[in-house]
Amino acid sequence: MQNHAAPHSNSDRFAAAPITEITAHAYTIPTDAPEADGTFEWNATALVVTEVEAGGIRGLGYTYSDTCAAMLIRNTLAEVLLGEEASALPYLWRKMQRRVRNLGREGIAATAISALDCALWDLHAKRLDVPLVKLLGQSRERVPVYGSGGFTTYTDAQMTEQLSGWVQNDGCRWVKIKIGSDAARDPSRVRCARSAIGPEAGLFVDANGAFDITAAQHFAEEFVSEGVQWFEEPVSSDDLTGLSAIRSRAPAAMDIAAGEYGYTTDYFRRMLERGAVDVLQADASRCGGITGFIAAAQLASAFHIPLSAHCAPALHLHVAAAVPGLRHQEWFHDHVRIESMLFDGAPCVMQGSISPDLSRSGCGLDFKHEDAKRFATGVP
Repeated sequence: MQNHAAPHSNSDRFAAAPITEITAHAYTIPTDAPEADGTFEWNATALVVTEVEAGGIRGLGYTYSDTCAAMLIRNTLAEVLLGEEASALPYLWRKMQRRVRNLGREGIAATAISALDCALWDLHAKRLDVPLVKLLGQSRERVPVYGSGGFTTYTDAQMTEQLSGWVQNDGCRWVKIKIGSDAARDPSRVRCARSAIGPEAGLFVDANGAFDITAAQHFAEEFVSEGVQWFEEPVSSDDLTGLSAIRSRAPAAMDIAAGEYGYTTDYFRRMLERGAVDVLQADASRCGGITGFIAAAQLASAFHIPLSAHCAPALHLHVAAAVPGLRHQEWFHDHVRIESMLFDGAPCVMQGSISPDLSRSGCGLDFKHEDAKRFATGVP
């Protein structure tokens, strides 16, 4: 098995190893074209990469967040981890959660903790010289993905090329487009998407919370005629009452999904208790890393609700192959492009799915520091 650290004996794997160094750097990567959804526009994506060292081995984690998350890692969170035993993962996760109590556990703090937790899990698996999925307990050999893009800034021709490529070239069973920035244009965009992928592939739409309950219900009824199977964040994910109402009235063939902005297990619990979703989304780069993602999966399983992994496919791959009840992984255009550029070991789609490389220890990724320098952000 390939290992990215110096060789070590079996006894070394289980020896105590205090955390000796933590680094965090921020990068801003321009998009390949203007991108927008129902509530936001952007032309660049911020990536925050952290590495944790113990026993001469380095673990890698990252998040898509504001660049200031790098400062929070270096100036606030590192102090509660340095000197601690690297393998004490639950203890370290709780220490980080307590450290941000007065800052608020959600938002930037949650993304910073997520990156560090992913790095700690990567480090732990590398010290044991096993792929992370084997350490977690592998449930599936391959993780199905759905192509995700179809930004509201795209022309019909751009969208057609993207969606048809995912279905015809990559074998994706489902694709997703953004809606909500121009409600008058949305029906024609949905028809265009259906034409691009043909009658058999699954079609998803994502409003990113752009609609109120009345508009969301209207579009749910209208889009079902085009075979839309998934309506993501038809209203704000903070409006659990609204999500529940839409779910209770939506066509039987259409799933209501949300959860990508769940930063804590408490939020996921409230969402599930309210019956707000047919499918729970969770994002390991936001919800507390591998530890938080596993907790979200266990909650979803307890409520008999399937789980879908949101964005960052390379980061999720090993845990997505391990947790119960996973339906699919989002193959988000912008993150796929970034991960293929800046991470050795980033997965490629084959026949609509991705799979962990079991010849590589940890999460199977190496960050290309030299290639990333041109995108570096001057965060003090």
